[in-house]
Amino acid sequence: MINLLPVPVLLAIFGAATTLVVPRRPGVQRLISVACLSGIVIVAGLFMYATSTTGPMALWLGGWAAPLGIALVVDRLSALMLLVASTVALAVLIFATGQDKDEVRRETPVSIFHPTFLLLVAGVSNAFLAGDLFNLFVGFEILLFASYVLLTLGGTADRVRAGTTYVIVSLLSSSLFLISISAIYAATGTVNMAHLSVRLRDLTEPVQLLLEVLLLVTFAIKAAVFPLSSWLPDSYPTAPAPVTAVFAGLLTKVGVYAIIRTETILFPLHTLDTVLLVASGLTMVIGILGALAQVEIKRMLSFTLISHIGYMVFGIALNSTEALAATIFYTAHHITIQATLFLVTGLIERRGGTSSLEGLGGLLKTAPLLAFLFFVPAMNLGGIPPLSGFIGKLGLLQAGAGVGGPLVWTVMVAGVLTSLLTLMAMAKVWNRAFWGVTPSEQRRQEAIAANQDPEDVDGDDPRVMPPLQVGATVGLILFGIALTVFAGPLYEYAHAAAETLRDGTVVSIVLPEGLR
Repeated sequence: MINLLPVPVLLAIFGAATTLVVPRRPGVQRLISVACLSGIVIVAGLFMYATSTTGPMALWLGGWAAPLGIALVVDRLSALMLLVASTVALAVLIFATGQDKDEVRRETPVSIFHPTFLLLVAGVSNAFLAGDLFNLFVGFEILLFASYVLLTLGGTADRVRAGTTYVIVSLLSSSLFLISISAIYAATGTVNMAHLSVRLRDLTEPVQLLLEVLLLVTFAIKAAVFPLSSWLPDSYPTAPAPVTAVFAGLLTKVGVYAIIRTETILFPLHTLDTVLLVASGLTMVIGILGALAQVEIKRMLSFTLISHIGYMVFGIALNSTEALAATIFYTAHHITIQATLFLVTGLIERRGGTSSLEGLGGLLKTAPLLAFLFFVPAMNLGGIPPLSGFIGKLGLLQAGAGVGGPLVWTVMVAGVLTSLLTLMAMAKVWNRAFWGVTPSEQRRQEAIAANQDPEDVDGDDPRVMPPLQVGATVGLILFGIALTVFAGPLYEYAHAAAETLRDGTVVSIVLPEGLR
């Protein structure tokens, strides 16, 4: 089993290279992409089983002795993130293959899309399996390189403008990450995370604090934590629906994952918990207030994405096993639900011709299936019982009550308020897009009020939703429901993952001889 650790990365890179050499055979590209992602899902499932039964695993690539080589590590946390991420990526890829020819030519040119998409998955997988900071940096760079291309597919002015902002912010965070790694290596002589957990303790407190701040700022940019989140709402909404879905589901969570590693393995003393608590509360409130002000569904969901990152940062800042378990559970839930909602928005855009609430209406009457597809994940995002969103938020609030303190209670109130306002945002979409009259009926009523002939008003031109896109969205909704149905075992798994992170098991697996 341990020799399977590089497989998710290698399989994705192999798929990217193979699809790149057959650019004129879209059918072959789709087959290769789906096969590779299915293989990664299976391997991730095996990792979950193996880490549950035998504990974390580490592989030193090339047979180099520790700590000189590159270590790949899988524990319960990375196995769960890998499984959820690859499942979401597979559903998004199937959704993308359901586009018709005109849509493909305009939104996701096949010859470019599949190799780049698989390269993105390779970067995400590498980040989840990285056992050292430099390999984590490489994973980030691979996924960022792929995201630059995916974000500007089609080459429209809006996408190039959004892509420019995204590239500048990403280069800034990457530069800061590289500076952080250099400073850490200069201070400790290693970049292996397990080895760092030993050597960082020998540094003075001011140096430790400086290094922790450098890493947290880097990862906070990537995770879109307030006030380093302003780039996200301008970057994501302009991309094609499948690209936006995979970005929203995965990329910010890789940043959250890196923060969890930083605060549990590298700096377990949590000297910046107060700062993280304040940032989490502001991220929740500012994000959801921004969402309520939007009339474009993609931008609204982008702001809700920011606000819900606040819940995860809150759980990390609480510094308890219960809070960390709730954070892990909530992260898995949010990857799934946020990606699902962006796929549904893609269907809304196709059916209604726009994703702006000002141009939509009456979809419940004309497309009841689409209404159902939106309703389930929207309620889940809002935290309606007994769905997984409610379970994750309840776990975070219970963990917060266990820690206590004025600041913690203040952030908990902000969390409850954010959940209610999320429901309000989802209700706004429901009322404007699904209730009421269709745009053509609205125009006819306006014509009658203006004493004009309503027969002169053009009718709507709804487009049929491709069965493959509907099927992929339904599959992801069912996966989200499965997180609710199996919430008990999954929560126990998350709790065990949190214990592993906090008890130093990973360090002892990577460095069994206890190097200093």
